[in-house]
Amino acid sequence: MKLVSVVLLLLAPLLTSCQQLILPLDCSDIYSNDNSRPSGVYTIYPIGPTSAVQVYCDMDSEGGRWTVFQRRMDGTVNFYRGWDQYKTGFGIAAGEYWLGLESLFYMTLRKKYELLVDMEDFEGNKVFARYSSFSIDAESSGYTLNVSGFTDGGAGDSLTNHNGQKFSTFDKDQDSSTITNCARYYLGAFWYKSCYNANPNGVYRWGADSTISGVGVSWHQWKGINYSLKNISMKIRPVQ
Repeated sequence: MKLVSVVLLLLAPLLTSCQQLILPLDCSDIYSNDNSRPSGVYTIYPIGPTSAVQVYCDMDSEGGRWTVFQRRMDGTVNFYRGWDQYKTGFGIAAGEYWLGLESLFYMTLRKKYELLVDMEDFEGNKVFARYSSFSIDAESSGYTLNVSGFTDGGAGDSLTNHNGQKFSTFDKDQDSSTITNCARYYLGAFWYKSCYNANPNGVYRWGADSTISGVGVSWHQWKGINYSLKNISMKIRPVQ
């Protein structure tokens, strides 16, 4: 018994350190560890122990556990950025931000996710679009979008048309258009086709404005391309 006690005593620090190495991949892991956690900013580790990033966890919408990877709410962050910044992420999780394509790839590589897109106009109307399957491919494949299984929450489907498209920025044109660089033309970055039904990373503007057509934060099937939304957020959680 003495020997067993000594062995357990020696192993205790090792077991403790192993326990600490179980780091949350997403907000669902954080919820699973403590389901009383409120919505807010938390740290996750999408790629491994050295990949700590802050995200906003939505613990309320449609049952909670959502990891927000894109959020627009007040225009304080410039989303007209190049490939490297969309790859690694930018902004702050307490406000407007983009998590980063590389983190998003590793997350969707390790689990099967669904997608929720929440949005609000300047009149206070709120709608959503939900997709039962969401993932993106590796950078070597252009971070190609895989999305399907649309459910309408009043927003209409502006994303299925982008399925199978590579991600494009003003300095890395991977869209399907043969006549223009969609990211440059519409001042955004997205999985453009030729060019878009959704432009959530466009210029933050205030409602209806066709002065420069289609450059705002838009969801075509709800408000058209010349209405720039007040809020939009894209969030994922593991499929149950």
